Amino acid sequence: MNIEELLDKVRTSENKALTENESKQVLKAYGVPVISETIALSEDEAVKAARKTGFPVVLKGLGATLLHKTERGLVHLNLTDDEAVRNAASLIAQEAGNELEGLLVQPQVQGKREFVTGLFRDEQFGPVIMFGIGGVFTEALSDVTFRVAPLTETDAAEMFDEIRAKSLLGEFRGEKAADRDKLTETLMGLSRIGMEIPEISEIDINPLVVTSGGDVVAVDALVVPGGKQAEEKSRPAVAPTAIRALFYPKSIAFVGASGAIGKWGHMLVVNTISGGYKGKIYLVNPKGGTIADRHVYKSVTEIPGDVDLGVVTIPAKMVLDLIPQFKEKGIRNMLLITSGFSETGTEGKALEQALVMEGRKAGIVILGPNTMGICNPHRNLNCVSATTKPMAGSTAIVSQSGNLGVQLLAFAEEQGIGIRGFCGSGNEAIVTVEDFIEGLGIDSLTKIIILYVESVKNGRRFFEGARKTGKKKPIVLLKGGQSRAGNRAASSHTGALSSDSRVFDAICKQAGIIKVERSMELLDLAAAFSSLPLPKGNRIAIVTLGGGWGVITADMCAREGLNVPDLPDDILERMDKILPPYWSRSNPADIVGESDNTIPLALMEEFLKWDGCDAIINLGILGLRIFTKHLFESVRQADSSYSDEFLNDGAKFLDSLEEEYIVRVAHMMKKYGKPILGVSLLEDEKHHTVYNVENCAFKSVFYPNPERAVKALSKMYEYYRFLNR
Repeated sequence: MNIEELLDKVRTSENKALTENESKQVLKAYGVPVISETIALSEDEAVKAARKTGFPVVLKGLGATLLHKTERGLVHLNLTDDEAVRNAASLIAQEAGNELEGLLVQPQVQGKREFVTGLFRDEQFGPVIMFGIGGVFTEALSDVTFRVAPLTETDAAEMFDEIRAKSLLGEFRGEKAADRDKLTETLMGLSRIGMEIPEISEIDINPLVVTSGGDVVAVDALVVPGGKQAEEKSRPAVAPTAIRALFYPKSIAFVGASGAIGKWGHMLVVNTISGGYKGKIYLVNPKGGTIADRHVYKSVTEIPGDVDLGVVTIPAKMVLDLIPQFKEKGIRNMLLITSGFSETGTEGKALEQALVMEGRKAGIVILGPNTMGICNPHRNLNCVSATTKPMAGSTAIVSQSGNLGVQLLAFAEEQGIGIRGFCGSGNEAIVTVEDFIEGLGIDSLTKIIILYVESVKNGRRFFEGARKTGKKKPIVLLKGGQSRAGNRAASSHTGALSSDSRVFDAICKQAGIIKVERSMELLDLAAAFSSLPLPKGNRIAIVTLGGGWGVITADMCAREGLNVPDLPDDILERMDKILPPYWSRSNPADIVGESDNTIPLALMEEFLKWDGCDAIINLGILGLRIFTKHLFESVRQADSSYSDEFLNDGAKFLDSLEEEYIVRVAHMMKKYGKPILGVSLLEDEKHHTVYNVENCAFKSVFYPNPERAVKALSKMYEYYRFLNR
């Protein structure tokens, strides 16, 4: 049977799987190195084939329904003569019965290393390729990695390096290193099958054996038809210009305005007014009257001027009736705060679908429902439930949880992180996270995109949009709902080993998304990416006020894939001139409690000049003034020989030293193009994460502990590697 006949069989097959031999023919046509084998229809033919192949041989049962042959005793290894082949053939026939279509005779491959690879189709993201440790321990060890097709050779190389047992791919116990070219050809062949033959649901190659000479060969394979499904009608994309329009309304109508404190119709109105929004504001409530010292219109059609954005807080069942009113008035954008739609069950889902259909007919872009609003500090637009007023900046936040998003806004305000814009995307009835990725991707003011997502509406569009945008600006993502979804298929290891979280993690790696595990990491990375130059390597110098902090920071660097290199003699000699003779003479560089700020600044400049350093973490320099001020208070209470004037002047002097230190750090980054991440010794009401510095492209960043600084730096390096793949 030639390959075209085999593919026709795949497309029309009602069987659960192709036979092993048929599966290998398909794989061979796509460049996968498969073992040579012969089909025998009797014991005598099996013996003849074994003699021709050369002993020792492997004998297997062949049949489309024989999926788990090893477990059923249908694989006999290392057969060394005619009698052994006959006995094996007899046992296979007894076990397989009517399912047996023939016998496969293969040479016994000599190799200690077994891998597994394959393909399955994810409902959201399409064809996914898997690679990992194979053989009988595949599922027990679960040492596998994934990528979405189409793969590049770089993707394949990264997969090889991601498994825990990657050392098996090198020279191993007298055996040569695996032929990586053939391994790459195997994964690329699977990728091509995934893109070109949608009728194939799964492929499983286990084991993929690496021989003692380093050759790579697939000795067992399974191809499962049935992959093509009816394609769901894709959602129309929202144009990037329409995304921008949501954040730049010249006039807003609040439909459902209320005079009651605590109600959404009141909170959004007063927060928008108090936030300094300069556009026109119209209030709408059927009762009319006055709210917040403003006239209230009984319907949107009564409003005398144009309206760019309608903010809706009326009950869910009344929202559909607004569509014709919005159309008549020419309102093209709706921020739908109201809940009670698809998040509530079947009835709410039907109501949301009807709203989407009518909204699209009327040409209305609906943001939400079930959202907490939008914010654009660049236009003093603060149409959210909280009274936060973050400073204008370059970090855009899109959150499927409005509550989490508003909390991030509040934290950003406290930490001095500038915000490009914020949106709670809610149920994403029309405007989805995919639309925001594409819209923010071309927005010149957005330098970093922060996402909180629990699900995506269009997996392929999400992946492709993130990969395109990620090449221009970092996307930092926190994923909610990562529990294991269960096995996707029982017929192959490839399907059984996958889960929602594993596939999503693979998507993020491949698209360059910086995935984090904790909400505060979102803002830590917002601070880093918006303020610091990217590290061009993973070699880290540590400057610390005390030794212990430096040691634990070095340990954390090692865990996060950052290298803390030894110092060469010339660097040591230069630093000997700066520090007292009892300093550590190593990296981390312990400044042994010296309070003179010129010392750590001088050390950092020496590190920045050094080609062996890509970034600096400085510990405990900022915040020393707080420690000293506490000492001054103790002196004030216990030793009257020091006047209040002396102590107050001392405190002011320390403040000025710290301000100078912050400025010097930023300007050193500007001069040398390397990031410096600080960790504060102590914090008070003056402390921020980000400190703006006039006439400098960079800002000084100080985290409250080493863990957060190291994590942020490791993620920055991860993004740098993505950009330079």
